[in-house]
Amino acid sequence: MSMPSILLQQLEIARRIPHQGRMCLLDAVMAWDAARIVCQASSHRAPDNPLRAEGRLGAACGVEYAAQAMALHGALLAESGEAASAGAAPPRVGYLASVRSVTLHVQRLDTIAEDLTVTAERLLGDANHILYSFRLEAGPQLLIEGRAAVVLDAALLRQPPEAAAYSGASP
Repeated sequence: MSMPSILLQQLEIARRIPHQGRMCLLDAVMAWDAARIVCQASSHRAPDNPLRAEGRLGAACGVEYAAQAMALHGALLAESGEAASAGAAPPRVGYLASVRSVTLHVQRLDTIAEDLTVTAERLLGDANHILYSFRLEAGPQLLIEGRAAVVLDAALLRQPPEAAAYSGASP
């Protein structure tokens, strides 16, 4: 993966993910390919960050930064035509189903002076499930890391097998 300066900026990111306004936390895409995306963010320092509670931005909020990077990765894969080669379908609504092995190496993000580097790497997936690993860093400092499971079209997955078969979808 090459590391050009900036591939996409915030307005282009916001067109590809459901998060808008201040809730679009990522500033730029620095690199991406079929397996991974690397984004940059500075919104953790913003006093009006919508994830702040009592003026503080806890490190666990880093999961939302990673989730936005995952959503953006899926959208970029679908646009590029690499979705089929990566085993992904065209972009669909995804839901963060679980996070595992999350380690918070800091207590807060709002006290971090440097921009965040948000990396999400697709570990495996099929038509309805994707597993990513993620990490947030500031310079050489690792802030948070973990894995996240994403479920696509969750409403379709809840249908009884007969309804899914009737609608032409697979259970």
